[in-house]
Amino acid sequence: LSLCLPHPLLLPSLFTMMTNFLSIQTFLMRLVLFPLQAIKQQLPSFTARETEEKESRFRLIPNGENETMIPVLASRKASELPVNEVASILQANLQNGLNNSEVCHRRAFHGWNEFEISEDEPLWKKYISQFKNPLLMLLLASAVISVLMHQFDDAVSITVAILIVVTVAFVQEYRSEKSLEELSKLVPPGCHCVREGRLEHTLARDLVPGDTVCLSMGDRVPADLRLFEAVDLSVDESSLTGETTPCSKSTAPQPASTNGDLTSRSNIAFMGTLVRCGKAKGIVIGTGENSEFGEVFKMMRAEEAPKTPLQKSMDILGKQLSLYSFGIIGVIMLVGYLQGKYIIDMFTIGVSLAVAAIPEGLPIVVTVTLALGVMRMVKKRAIVKKLPIVETLGCCNVICSDKTGTLTKNEMTVTQIFTSDGQHAEVTGVGYNRFGEVVSNGDVIHGYCNPSISRIVEAGCVCNDAEIRNSTLMGKPTEGALIALSMKMGLEGLQHDYIRRAEYPFSSEQKWMAVKCVHRTQQDKPEICFMKGAYEQVIRYCTTYNSKGHTLLLTPQQRELYHQEKTYMGSAGLRVLALASGPELGQLTFLGLVGIIDPPRTGVKEAVSTLIGSGVAIKMITGDSQETAVAIASRLGLYSKGSQSLSGEEVDTLDIQKLAHIVPKVAVFYRASPRHKLKIIKSLQNVGAVVAMTGDGVNDAVALKAADIGVAMGQTGTDVCKEAADMILVEDDFQTIMSAIEEGKGIYNNIKNFVRFQLSTSIAALTLISLATLMNFPNPLNAMQILWINIIMDGPPAQSLGVEPVDKDVIRKPPRNVKDSILTKSLIVKILISSIIIVCGTLFVFWRELRDNLITPRDTTMTFTCFVFFDMFNALSSRSQTKSMFEIGLCSNKTFCYAVLGSIMGQLLVIYFPPLQKVFQTESLSITDLLFLVGLTSSVCIVSEVIKKVERSREGTQRDSSASTFLDV
Repeated sequence: LSLCLPHPLLLPSLFTMMTNFLSIQTFLMRLVLFPLQAIKQQLPSFTARETEEKESRFRLIPNGENETMIPVLASRKASELPVNEVASILQANLQNGLNNSEVCHRRAFHGWNEFEISEDEPLWKKYISQFKNPLLMLLLASAVISVLMHQFDDAVSITVAILIVVTVAFVQEYRSEKSLEELSKLVPPGCHCVREGRLEHTLARDLVPGDTVCLSMGDRVPADLRLFEAVDLSVDESSLTGETTPCSKSTAPQPASTNGDLTSRSNIAFMGTLVRCGKAKGIVIGTGENSEFGEVFKMMRAEEAPKTPLQKSMDILGKQLSLYSFGIIGVIMLVGYLQGKYIIDMFTIGVSLAVAAIPEGLPIVVTVTLALGVMRMVKKRAIVKKLPIVETLGCCNVICSDKTGTLTKNEMTVTQIFTSDGQHAEVTGVGYNRFGEVVSNGDVIHGYCNPSISRIVEAGCVCNDAEIRNSTLMGKPTEGALIALSMKMGLEGLQHDYIRRAEYPFSSEQKWMAVKCVHRTQQDKPEICFMKGAYEQVIRYCTTYNSKGHTLLLTPQQRELYHQEKTYMGSAGLRVLALASGPELGQLTFLGLVGIIDPPRTGVKEAVSTLIGSGVAIKMITGDSQETAVAIASRLGLYSKGSQSLSGEEVDTLDIQKLAHIVPKVAVFYRASPRHKLKIIKSLQNVGAVVAMTGDGVNDAVALKAADIGVAMGQTGTDVCKEAADMILVEDDFQTIMSAIEEGKGIYNNIKNFVRFQLSTSIAALTLISLATLMNFPNPLNAMQILWINIIMDGPPAQSLGVEPVDKDVIRKPPRNVKDSILTKSLIVKILISSIIIVCGTLFVFWRELRDNLITPRDTTMTFTCFVFFDMFNALSSRSQTKSMFEIGLCSNKTFCYAVLGSIMGQLLVIYFPPLQKVFQTESLSITDLLFLVGLTSSVCIVSEVIKKVERSREGTQRDSSASTFLDV
């Protein structure tokens, strides 16, 4: 009664078929050997490395000295204290630094300035953990029972299927949990440190609390520093806080009343941030995990990735199949016992039928379908690190997106110009390059053709310390935006046409910068002063304004006009700079205003519109101000009249339950920290949302890991961000998310198609044999014929359903409810109808051929061929649950066509090839017999097509009736 899997005589042909279809030989060699080699290499090193590290750490700690060890200082406390008090607490010498013996003493207690990654479970344990899948556990039980019953061919085949599934999943997920290791790569490798009175270059990992560190432009900050010297220091903290504008730093103590989030601590330089300009000295207050960077590390370590919807669906399906299988065993044994049959014989029949009913090809098809989806996503420039994640996007209904670097380019750009004589100009193009135009009243402005605009560009270019080399900015982003503006006007050479005689550097207190220059060709003429800065400060130094080349006295009415324009630009989320020039600071001529913003990425607005239209809510989470965040959200169509915005501080005041009631209505979260992002995601998940989180900075890493799917930017994303994420967008294109959602929905549909085909065929075969057994009928199919049918159920025809091309209309469908089982009511009905048709049709042929109550080769051949043809038409109708086979195209899935053609050719060989006739106990059929069988078996496809048509017309009627009551969310 070997009803399930390959007989020894068919093993060679089965493996040949599977090799041609999936290249199993190469596949298995790579997948099986890789983890085994890795396990072999890793096992001896784990214990030895851990012991060595503990011993070395132990040797470094001086006996009896830990009690008086210098503590680390939290950045909040250090920012509020004067520098001399910080130095006193840390027992440090600001000018001469620590001596080497003191450094060793402190390092023995505080450890290295790096992140200690706790030892993970061994690879062999991770490999074994893959077997926890209920469906695989059921298959393992089937294999054990097969061995006990001496059905070794079944046991071998089931074991091979399990190994394929487990190994593919293990290899795909091998590198997915490297987040904590990659975090250490962001710690700068080197720094300049003062020790024993000498400035020396040392590794960042060598720093200890109390060290004196020197910073200059382009340096990565090696640890949390309390600054005690700062000259024009500006630090880019976007990777930590999300704030796009570099923070100006000072040395004055921070008043406790204004000491809020990280961005408010102007005298602290945080580990991992970048010095944009200036220079400074600071004392180390926190290293490794005791830094603010380390807080992100701790939060990520405590976070666990949630289970994907597909994994939950497969778990449910596995449990359901287990229940049905054991139910069948019980019923068969009970009926057989009541008929007076031997209990052992009935148990053997029941187990064989139960094993036959289990779709052992399902795990393989799910894995292969997901793997092919991953390969297709690579072509669309997206790297998916976990197989089930692709399908998860299909039921994603909320995307929480970081603004900086994700929705926007993270490159400050001038977008508007307002001249002092009332002209408006729009500036196109994004980033630090010359691509773009300045347009005023429909005319493209270039060079000096518009004196009012060119004078603004000249002032912004000359009063500037930034440089752009090969589209890379050297200097402050705001100044880079002005240089890019001059490049679009063709005036970038102006920066080198002037010789600078004096400079008044920008500071956060005065909020302006000015330079005194002379033209290289007119050095005998008086100096010219150029100024840029905040409007309120620049206008104080102006007495006149420029009007079409003429200098006019600045009146209160003009001041009011400029103030209104500045307010209007600011309300649009623009950072406004005023520019002026003249002979002296108190006698400047006002030239106009420029509006600067970190603009949205190209194509994001269209992608947002499509996603919202398909039922996906998009929420912006950023560290920026409310005005900037709302302005960008409005441009992208995320924020409209009636939308709400919420600050990070307001998020802090709410618990997760209260936040869960508010969060569906909020479109923009501003001034948000990593902690806030995590809380927002948790509150959304509490109300049943499937959340995708996009981001590129260190500040996004924890939320990326906590979300149902984390999406990182490939070009601008930090290493830790990429490792914490489940999917990486290679070209930072937000539109790829839309393609991924489309792919996810398509993959789930393909898996449903396969489940429909395989379960309907399994149920039909099970019912056919069960009826014959329970009613003491002659068996309509012999063991070899049932074996061939099982090969078709789990082989190429079935698996080719998993590579069906994605339906382009699927993106318009709403996200799938994660609570829905893969076996929906509609799918179960279709499965049962197909099974009933197959069973009735096959029994009809069997009854028609069984004239003399004797089983002949012709009887079984006709019945056998009837069932196989039913299978082929059933597979054809299973290619789509909603569309007709003519709509999707008969040959659109070439793999399916080849698989069906191969199966039909194999069936004809079984019928007509003499050696196979002996094995399968068949005989040749006439052309009339084949035509009769084709006509009969096509009924399963015809009925399926009719059901699809009825369902589509019913859905259309429901849409029409609900259109008048539809509400926009």
